[in-house]
Formats: sequence, structure tokens, C-alpha cells
Amino acid sequence: MTGMTIAALAREGGVGVETVRYYQRRGLLDEPDRPTGAGAGGGIRRYGTDDARRLRFIRSAQAAGFTLEQIGELLALDATDDRARARQLAGERIAELDAKIEELERVRASLRRLAVNRRPKRTPYRRAKGTPFVEQRNGYDGRTVRAGCGVGRA
Repeated sequence: MTGMTIAALAREGGVGVETVRYYQRRGLLDEPDRPTGAGAGGGIRRYGTDDARRLRFIRSAQAAGFTLEQIGELLALDATDDRARARQLAGERIAELDAKIEELERVRASLRRLAVNRRPKRTPYRRAKGTPFVEQRNGYDGRTVRAGCGVGRA
């Protein structure tokens, strides 16, 4: 697919046009020159398959958790064939992911313990001795206060 408009490039990469422009401002994507002249395609920038491939790489690197700064460095390293630094960045990201996975596994274990150990007990509701219900049944008229009850004054 060659000669794509920015809208077609955005569709190809699964992003919006403004995202493509943002990547261009950040220096992650090239902004092709605007052609001059009259005609059907005059003045409209065109993008090629390399641009679409680079956009898909940016999106997949973001999905893997790389920052835009790291993605920029990876793209620059690709141009210089510095594979050692690219492997180092990938290794650092793997270590970050491993730490996040350990944290999430601890959270999951905690939630499982909570779900298993904290089931509500199904006991019938009983009123304690000295509550108004029990005292009314025993002849209490509610006008005097028993010690420690905390309801009203005699």
C-alpha cells in the first residue's frame, strides 16, 4: 500500500489521525514533504508501507509497555544496528513485567484468601438479653432506664 493519506495510514495502524501527528511531533514518524503542483494529489502528503510498518511497531511497543522515549531509542538503534542496547532495553522491560506479574499474583492470592475465608456465617438473628424486645416481653414498660442501656433518662 503506497501513497496513503494520513487518514489511511492512521487506519492501517489502528490509531487516529491526531495520534499520527503526535508521533510526528515526537519524532517517531517522519512527516513527508507536501508535494507541489495542481491536480488530484497536489498538496497532500503521502505515506508508504514503511511508514505503516513503523506505526505498527510503535503501537506494538507501546502495548508491550515501552515508553515513547524508549520506543524512540529503539527506532534509532534499529537504524544503527546496535542490537546490544536493544536487547538491554528489552531485558529491562522484561524485568519490569516480571515484577508487575509477581505483584499481581500476590494480589490474586490475597483476594482468593479473602473469598475463601471471609464467607458470612448464616446464623439466625438473636436479640441479646436486655434489649427492648426481650424486656417488653418480660413486663418492662420502657419508661425507666436500666443501667448500661444508654437509652434516655429516668
